[in-house]
Amino acid sequence: MTVFMRRSSQRAEKMADAMNVGVNLEAFSQAISAIQALRSSVTRVFDSLKDGMKNKETLEGREKVFITEFQDNLQSVNRDLNELERLSTLVGRPSESHPLHNSGLLSLDPVQDKTPLYSQLLQAYKWSNKLQYHAGLASSLLNQQSLKRSANQMGASAKRRPKVQPSTLVLPPQYVDDVISRIGRMFPDMSIELFRPNGTSAVLLVTLGKVLKTIVVMRSLFIDRTIVRGFNENVYSEDGKLDIWSKSNYQVFQKVTDHATTALLHYQLPQMPDVVVRSFMTWLRSYIKLFQTPCQRCGKFLQEGLPPTWRDFRTLEAFHDTCRQ
Repeated sequence: MTVFMRRSSQRAEKMADAMNVGVNLEAFSQAISAIQALRSSVTRVFDSLKDGMKNKETLEGREKVFITEFQDNLQSVNRDLNELERLSTLVGRPSESHPLHNSGLLSLDPVQDKTPLYSQLLQAYKWSNKLQYHAGLASSLLNQQSLKRSANQMGASAKRRPKVQPSTLVLPPQYVDDVISRIGRMFPDMSIELFRPNGTSAVLLVTLGKVLKTIVVMRSLFIDRTIVRGFNENVYSEDGKLDIWSKSNYQVFQKVTDHATTALLHYQLPQMPDVVVRSFMTWLRSYIKLFQTPCQRCGKFLQEGLPPTWRDFRTLEAFHDTCRQ
């Protein structure tokens, strides 16, 4: 027990010595006393100014006494300030707590303004610590995902194993139809037509008021791609089927198509695909006043001939493509 206490005290002394490296404690104590003396002398200066000239027999006598006392107080302030500056040079600089080992000797460089290596090294050390912390969080989140696309699965053992499809990707068509019909009832100003040109995969034709038409290609209840066209544009090909490949002839709807593709990447929740579809349709419905809503940042309706084509994923506010950044 005695040996343990002795070792603990030795460790504490070493830690205290490590913390006090480069600091003159005696000069530090004297500097604190000098600060107190400087504050007292400054207080006397303002007190003399506040009291003004004391009552004397003649005006000349009062002015003489006031000037003499004021000069004495100013000299006292100057003397205390010089003493404080002298002690500040003797205090030294405390060592940093970062374990930079021999690189900590860079802090002894007397010309840090010209060669700030030590401060830059500390900044890089803190940045690397934050990077490692966030990388660990990202790794733990990615490992929790159910859909893993890794090169390790392409080995010889992966080729022998049969591919097991996640259960969320295979949903009965009746369930998909029911989800789409419920979403259609949620938004009266949005009409949704469902087609199945190639088996069970659904293709939606969404008409938003008299503003635009959107073709949504789905795989079960997952959205694969989307194309936005103007309300008056033709959405069918020559054979009478929905044209899911041609872009819009108008630049504004090409921009909206790009933003809709970004929204598909934002709204991702494999465990609840119906929530993803409902969230995407809610975001798409915010374009009902595409040509009537000004930008929330610049307040203009048009910028470079285009209306605000970006809609915030959380607040659904309208922004120009350049104003949102």
